[in-house]
Amino acid sequence: MAINVDTVYKTVLLILNKEQRGYVTPDEFNKIATQVQLEIFEKYFEDLNQQMRIPENDSEYGNRVKNVDEKISIFKTIQSLAPSWVVGTNEFNIVQSPATITPTVHRVGTVIYKDEQELEKVDRNDWLRLNMSKLTRPTADYPMYLYQDNKIIIQPPSLVQVDPLNPLTILDQFSISYVRKPADVIWGYTVLTNGAYSFDSTSSQDFEIDDTDQTEVILRVLIYMGIVIRDPQIVQAAAQQAGSEEQNQKS
Repeated sequence: MAINVDTVYKTVLLILNKEQRGYVTPDEFNKIATQVQLEIFEKYFEDLNQQMRIPENDSEYGNRVKNVDEKISIFKTIQSLAPSWVVGTNEFNIVQSPATITPTVHRVGTVIYKDEQELEKVDRNDWLRLNMSKLTRPTADYPMYLYQDNKIIIQPPSLVQVDPLNPLTILDQFSISYVRKPADVIWGYTVLTNGAYSFDSTSSQDFEIDDTDQTEVILRVLIYMGIVIRDPQIVQAAAQQAGSEEQNQKS
């Protein structure tokens, strides 16, 4: 489940106002909240990598590899590449693709051919070496792809075919699995006649990361807000608590 943006914002303001520490505007909060969400989201991958090196816990709710992977799973996406090929080449440009793909691609997972064959991903050095030999050169049975500079390049090029009914498009034969970025956090609002901010749910965007991270979100937001209002005590207290929470999760 997502984390309610209004709950986080009001909790943070309550803590700041209770201690008479100052005030942070909605626009400042939105920038801070988006940054915090990205930091926690990126930490999911680090946590997953770390937990995979530890012997598994087979209990239903205590398997940490499973729990972290579930946090990432809502961001996993599979989408056709057909609408965005550079016609006449074997390159797919992610940057020039529809808004449904870019700029949301965070990590490329797998490129799939005809929903049944996974292309081998290679780096630039292997790409050149494999293409130099007839024995290792990619074929329709053993295709591969290179991902660099926001482009996916398919080998052999003959796999990328023009639609005979529409020469300006490519046949829908390739799809990509990837992890998308979480949407920017937005505490939407309207301004009342007295100048106060009133929450507007219709223009808001909740945190998309897992609701089990709500405490960490609040603490990290407080750290940044302490910097904004120039209060080192808020920064120190929140940082200590956040560090303690993280240590408890990993212990």
